[in-house]
Amino acid sequence: MRNRFKNLLAIATASLLATVNSASARDPISIEALSSMPKIQSVSMSSDGKNIVALIGKEGAEDYETSLATWQLDNLAAGPTVTASGDRMRFIAASALKADRVFVFARQEWTGALQGCGEGNSTGSTKTFVSKAYLTDTKHSEFSEAFAAGTRTAGVSAQTERCLELAGSASLVNGLPLDPTKVIVSRLNPLTFQENYYRYDLATDKTELLFRASGRDAPGLLNPRNGEVLTTTTIEPTADGLEQRIKIRKAGTDEFVVHPALSRKIKDRYTMAVVGLDEATGKYYVLTDAFSDLVQARMYDPATSKFDDEPLLAHPKYSIASIVLGSRPSDFNKVLGFTIANMNGDTVWIDPQLAAIHEGLKKAFPGQQVSIGSMTDDRNKILFTTESPRHPVAYRLLVDGNKVSTLGVTRDGIDPNDIGEQQWVTYKARDGLEIPAILDLPAGWTKADGPLPTVIHPHGGPWSRDFGGWDASGWVPFLTSRGYAVLRPQYRGSQGLGRKLWTSGDAEWGQKMQDDKDDGAAWLVQQGIADPKRMVMFGYSYGGFAAAAAVVRPNSPYRCAISGAPVTDLGRLGTSWSDNRLQRIVQGDTVKGMDPMQNTDKANIPVLLYVGDRDVRTPAFHARDFYNGVKDKVDAEFHLIPDMPHSMPWYPRHMSVTLGLMENFLKTKCGTTTGA
Repeated sequence: MRNRFKNLLAIATASLLATVNSASARDPISIEALSSMPKIQSVSMSSDGKNIVALIGKEGAEDYETSLATWQLDNLAAGPTVTASGDRMRFIAASALKADRVFVFARQEWTGALQGCGEGNSTGSTKTFVSKAYLTDTKHSEFSEAFAAGTRTAGVSAQTERCLELAGSASLVNGLPLDPTKVIVSRLNPLTFQENYYRYDLATDKTELLFRASGRDAPGLLNPRNGEVLTTTTIEPTADGLEQRIKIRKAGTDEFVVHPALSRKIKDRYTMAVVGLDEATGKYYVLTDAFSDLVQARMYDPATSKFDDEPLLAHPKYSIASIVLGSRPSDFNKVLGFTIANMNGDTVWIDPQLAAIHEGLKKAFPGQQVSIGSMTDDRNKILFTTESPRHPVAYRLLVDGNKVSTLGVTRDGIDPNDIGEQQWVTYKARDGLEIPAILDLPAGWTKADGPLPTVIHPHGGPWSRDFGGWDASGWVPFLTSRGYAVLRPQYRGSQGLGRKLWTSGDAEWGQKMQDDKDDGAAWLVQQGIADPKRMVMFGYSYGGFAAAAAVVRPNSPYRCAISGAPVTDLGRLGTSWSDNRLQRIVQGDTVKGMDPMQNTDKANIPVLLYVGDRDVRTPAFHARDFYNGVKDKVDAEFHLIPDMPHSMPWYPRHMSVTLGLMENFLKTKCGTTTGA
């Protein structure tokens, strides 16, 4: 396997300097710069304002080698306390808590029989990862399994314990910002595999059971003051399918009452999220699209069982994504702002002081998106990030309103001048539906330079969407710095951009969903941006399905397709994706349409397929079987990437190999490097 891996690395190394379009005078960003370990990530401030926690990456690492770092906010000059991951268990996320405690999430490679646990095969031996959550202190003196005290059950088998590890058995639910030591956590019951919710004391490790979830009931909104369950969500079968019913606790009692105005049929997929309580009026903040195609923020009165006549917050073009409620004593539970689901997910600050701070930071970092995160109660120390399509994410600290220190930048070696323009565009699909998209262009390109080789790059999910700013996958700057235009269509089936767009994708896999992507390619040609003879389809996960579908659809507008971790066999997908039963039921009924595996005889363009051998979400049989079905009809490649999971974080060697494969394929098999 090592020799094979070295061969893959050789492909990556040999193609580092390739370019595709002389119109761009910039140098391509190196694969090394895009695949190196992030310098810093997973940064947070403790709710008591005493500490900052982050993960920092090891320089030159091939595997995912990280260290835990903690800073004392009152003595930043002393630098962080740093502890490296173990030889096998690697830190992949961290969070500052309070009471000088730190939450760390780690994983390690594991191979064995899943026997029904998590995603992937239920029989035989499967390559995957075991994940564990740990608690430590800010000095990293000892690491213990997180939130385990008082939750063990006698008589649990070793197999069940391993299943809990694979499924992820513990999680932090609510930080209870006003309590100096307590948080709310959930943990899977090893006998019932249902979640129990506890009030957990970080100082004493003592637990108090708050709520036992069942197959139908789960807690919804928790009171951020004390963790009391305020609402629950119940799934009930009806003659017309499953119904989601929201119950609200009667004040001063343990009784929960169903509110029909908040209940909806699961199949209709209305958004109905209770996100906060206005303590002054007793009304609840609800995010819902029950009154509009877009999600609005509404006030709901449990006493009258009615919504207010007018929305609290609404936007004419975008959904309201969240309400920002204060979590410090000075602003606790006050509405400080809200976020809108536009290209960048911008926050609009209602609080005058935060609005002024935000405007000042935007002036200090022109052309970049500024996102305010945690802060101390007096707001003298504010953790924030900056980024843009040209600037990797940087973590910074504003002190005393006028001094900015940089904790770190996720990636270095990136010249912003090598990355071009990004814009939000819309175009009409052939049936008239308006399709939003993100368009990225090479640096310095103008229409006078002539049409560009172009990549149509659909997102995964498909119940997901793309956002602007820095592309954490590195795929977009990789392509644009090599002279490609990149269009990311938010095709029908994309979530968060209106209910009509989302539900229009039902049962349209490879059909109207695919038309949206092809129509985006045609629109770019009409705009004089794309060269119709040099079009490529590239996607990962569901996007990999779209790339496979492009291979077998007639009259393809593409010269080739690149399909990463694809789904190709819709007939087998329903039993092997997602470890969430409800999601399989709800979304599974929408996964219908043109099945690439049933149409391999129609393959008409070259294809590169790759997948990780530890991918249990879209197992390797999808890519391998499709390759075997088309390899005698078109120029096809299949690569199984050692130790690569489905989702990020990926090892630097995974990024290096896959980017190298893409670059080599584009040069040798796609014919996009010339105007021919």
